[in-house]
Amino acid sequence: MKMQERDTKFELLKGDKVLWSVILLISFFSVFPVYSASSNLEYIVNSGTTTSHLIKHTFFVVLGLGVMRLVGWVKYEYLGKLSSIFLGLTVVLLCLTMVTGQTIDGASASRWLKIPGTPISFQPSSFAYLMLTIYLCRYLTKTIKRERLPIENMFYIFGPVLLVFGLVAKDNGSTALMILMVSLIVMFIGQLDKKYIFGFVGLSSVLIGIFMFVALKTNLIENNRVHTWMSRVETFTKKDSQVEDEADKAKNYQVMQAKAAIVHGGIAGMGPGKSALKQMLPQSASDFIFAIIVEEYGFIGATVLIALYLIMIIRIVMIASKMPAFFGSLLVLSLGTMIFVQLAVNIAVAINLIPVTGQPLPLISYGGTSMLVTYIQLGIILNVSSRIQVYDEEGMGKKQSIEEINDIA
Repeated sequence: MKMQERDTKFELLKGDKVLWSVILLISFFSVFPVYSASSNLEYIVNSGTTTSHLIKHTFFVVLGLGVMRLVGWVKYEYLGKLSSIFLGLTVVLLCLTMVTGQTIDGASASRWLKIPGTPISFQPSSFAYLMLTIYLCRYLTKTIKRERLPIENMFYIFGPVLLVFGLVAKDNGSTALMILMVSLIVMFIGQLDKKYIFGFVGLSSVLIGIFMFVALKTNLIENNRVHTWMSRVETFTKKDSQVEDEADKAKNYQVMQAKAAIVHGGIAGMGPGKSALKQMLPQSASDFIFAIIVEEYGFIGATVLIALYLIMIIRIVMIASKMPAFFGSLLVLSLGTMIFVQLAVNIAVAINLIPVTGQPLPLISYGGTSMLVTYIQLGIILNVSSRIQVYDEEGMGKKQSIEEINDIA
């Protein structure tokens, strides 16, 4: 009886237990740097209080864990079958954002859509990115090993990717580029013919060039952020010795403060809540929270955090390798790639390896939409991991026939 009760309680963490443990550890840890860094929002941006931001962040952590577990109750195959409908809905939301989008918490881009009659805002681009990835996984699974006409690839693969990219790029260039990057990776591991992948790269390059030219040389695309992107790249390519005038120093301000925070942290850090630079570092609770973590917890704390993320990525790869169903394996690898790219970009910006972007640190950065989307991604991955044993019990082999692949997807 006791053994049965213990098994029932353990089943609450359905799926890979190591992955669950890592998610819970990172989620719990996120409360401390967000609470510390949110003082920037209170005193600099003049938005709320540290207590209110702590409550809001904790709410989204709990909500995210609940959503992640809820996703585990739905067969992941159903998510694939509904992905085209959800993708269509998110495209509509992206169109609405272009018309009625707004800014929040000191951000300069209109990426948020407000739900009428409520104070709740969210970023449709994050959901569109997720639905596009799931859609690509299902389509590539359904048509694997089947000779597709070029027009099919143009309409069913290139079309949706470029459409979402175009709608997102105007106000969120970094996310748009990540959408292209991850989409290419999904096409590659989804076994799309390489000639089409190279063709997509060429087509995308031409369209991006046209977009950049029109945005920089004409007024046809209003309120675009292309000039901001160019300024960030120009600032990044300048060496510190070349940053002399006040205008250049202002552009380089975020990076300089982030580097100072990292150096200030040293080996052991200043201690939780004792960051001296969180008030001077813009977006310290979101985009640059890794710099605050290094300052407060030092090289040791940052190493432990990165180790947890690496364990997460390793477990995701292991789940994908053990999953006999092609769609499940492709889906896990694709969602894991999304998380890894976002993680790598955020840390790379903080340590000045790439130009400044607006990408949050997965499961830690302050902000509801991105956090919920990450929990949904992990929920799907845990969902797939929980099905591995079921497939083994049903006697499914490691390789599937084309009929089995199409039936599952």
